[in-house]
Amino acid sequence: MRMKQLSAAVVMGMVFSGAAATVARAADSFKIDPIHGTVIYRINHLGVANAYGRFDEPTGTVTIDKDDASKSSFNFEVQTTKVDTGNPKRDQHLQSPDFFNAKQFPTITFKSTSVKSSGDNKYEVAGDLTLHGVTKPITVTMEKTGEAQTQMGYRSGWQTEVDLKRSDYGMKGLQGVVGDDVHLIISFEAVKQ
Repeated sequence: MRMKQLSAAVVMGMVFSGAAATVARAADSFKIDPIHGTVIYRINHLGVANAYGRFDEPTGTVTIDKDDASKSSFNFEVQTTKVDTGNPKRDQHLQSPDFFNAKQFPTITFKSTSVKSSGDNKYEVAGDLTLHGVTKPITVTMEKTGEAQTQMGYRSGWQTEVDLKRSDYGMKGLQGVVGDDVHLIISFEAVKQ
């Protein structure tokens, strides 16, 4: 009788330990909060000074697998009509065919193709950036700036900076008057789903 009880205990232990071994922790999914996110850009004007602008209300999703970064993803989008320089006339010009051509190309998107952990709270994210109808691969370092349960839900914060040439994306209007090199700062909060 004792042997049967011992055997049953061993079998049950094997069943439970095996079941635990096959249970994978699900990745965390987040939705970007468009009210608490922005894209800020810097570009040279007339070879004299830097001009700044922003895109309001970015959208997208973040999926983070803390056990396997390669299963993580970042998808990001802004509307070109959401460009904001603090000057409505200039904003209209930026939406024209001279620059973003917002009617023909209403969105700027980034979709990750691979994600690698690159240290504490940092991920090397390769993906496709589509701007002005042109898609090119870029790699950015996404840094998690914080994560907490808040009165507005469980949130994580993210930021990255990247340099681009607008001519690489067919945006060649007013070259010389407006610089070719663009520096971007992307920062946002995302709400756990």
